[in-house]
Amino acid sequence: MNLRERYRILYWRYLARVAARSVLAVLLVAVMATPMILLEGSLTYSTVALLFLVPVGMAAILLGLAPGIIGAITAFLALNYFFTQPRFTLTVARTQDLLALAVFLVVAVSISQLVGRTQASLDEARSRERDVIHLYELMSTLAGHRNQDAVARTATSRIHDVFRPTALEVVIQPDSRAKPQVFRAPEGFKIVDQPPDEVIALMTPRGLLGELHLWHSRIQTPAEERLLNTFASQIALALERVILAQTETRAKVLEESDQLKSALLSSVSHELRTPLATIKAAATSLRSGNVSWNSAARVELIVAIDEESDHLNRLVGNLLDMSRIESGAMKPQRQWNILADILEGTISRMRHAIEHHRIEVDISDDLPLTPVDHMQIDQVFTNLISNALKYAPPGTTVRFSARVQEPDLLLVEEYNEGPQIPEEHLDRIFDKFYRVTAADRVSGTGLGLSICKGIIEAHGGRIWAVNKPNGLSFFFTLPLTLDGRHVPLLPAETETAE
Repeated sequence: MNLRERYRILYWRYLARVAARSVLAVLLVAVMATPMILLEGSLTYSTVALLFLVPVGMAAILLGLAPGIIGAITAFLALNYFFTQPRFTLTVARTQDLLALAVFLVVAVSISQLVGRTQASLDEARSRERDVIHLYELMSTLAGHRNQDAVARTATSRIHDVFRPTALEVVIQPDSRAKPQVFRAPEGFKIVDQPPDEVIALMTPRGLLGELHLWHSRIQTPAEERLLNTFASQIALALERVILAQTETRAKVLEESDQLKSALLSSVSHELRTPLATIKAAATSLRSGNVSWNSAARVELIVAIDEESDHLNRLVGNLLDMSRIESGAMKPQRQWNILADILEGTISRMRHAIEHHRIEVDISDDLPLTPVDHMQIDQVFTNLISNALKYAPPGTTVRFSARVQEPDLLLVEEYNEGPQIPEEHLDRIFDKFYRVTAADRVSGTGLGLSICKGIIEAHGGRIWAVNKPNGLSFFFTLPLTLDGRHVPLLPAETETAE
């Protein structure tokens, strides 16, 4: 059904409603005329004429302008037929009666027009007020939504409440290649094989976003039809706003992702270039034949190749671990382990890197077994030691300690004599690529502490940093239950760690 056909139907509905109201106006005049006919002998002609103005005014007030005019003409004919000599005819014998009837007709029509127009203006003002209120409620509700489903559900509810159709469908399909989403009111209503009475497109400059389908709607006037079309345009604009907001969000995410990739590529390329250059130089020297196989220089070159290979291995391992953490694939394989043994293995593997620092381990032999993933906790210790070696001066101490802090909760501390971190940065040092102290002089990708956080949280624990008078401490907790549940640490972590 196109727009012209809908307006034609509404026009005929309007004419039918005016005709019905006109019949009521005639009945009002007849009701008033009946007692006056019975009391005709006791009423003067002027009194009768004045009384006939009552149903005319009532018709104009209650039924509208056109029924009021019909009522005025009916009253004129009744006054002429029943009360003007000769009675029971439409003939007027005297000139003064003709003038009286003419004046009555003018007055009656004028009253009906004035009252009818006033009432019509009042009704139109009330109708516009209702329309404005409905539009305001719709727009204010739609403005708070950030997804298409919420917009469609609100639109379905509001249209059903305002227009009261028997059934309503809101079909959302911004992309013609995607499956349309259908929202119905009332809920659970099953559409039978009957085409909708009203189909209104949700159209925007971007194109068709969907349609409104109404069955047995109670739209009676062109004003109601315009209100429904306005509803449809506002819903379409809300859908377009949501689509644009989602597009903008995706663009920002892609932009941030590109920035992170650029930062990672820049950092990783720098990190890879240094050990690769060392390995290449050492291998070239060994291959050239200028270094004796029995000389100390040969041993130093081989050690350099070994250490830089370990460096590269740690770098690639960090990148893979960060990728698993971000994808949610970091699932620890918990087994009962001795924490001191894991730490000793890490220290033994890094013996060449820590030869310029002192490593102290203060872990009691009666510490309970800890249900952790051996390789992942080894990675945590490796990253914490590597971080300490970057910032703590040579010859200083890196100390590890562990104790049962609360029931089913183990607290581990790594202390080093590196520089303190401003308080406002303590929570952010575990973010990717975030570095504060000596960031321009110390190499690294900025992923080590972020990986530690991901691994510890995957185990059900927490990690944080605390400034100490002569250095910096990292604390992390590990649950002592195989399912990873534990009693949460109470109130201030820094106070607990002292």
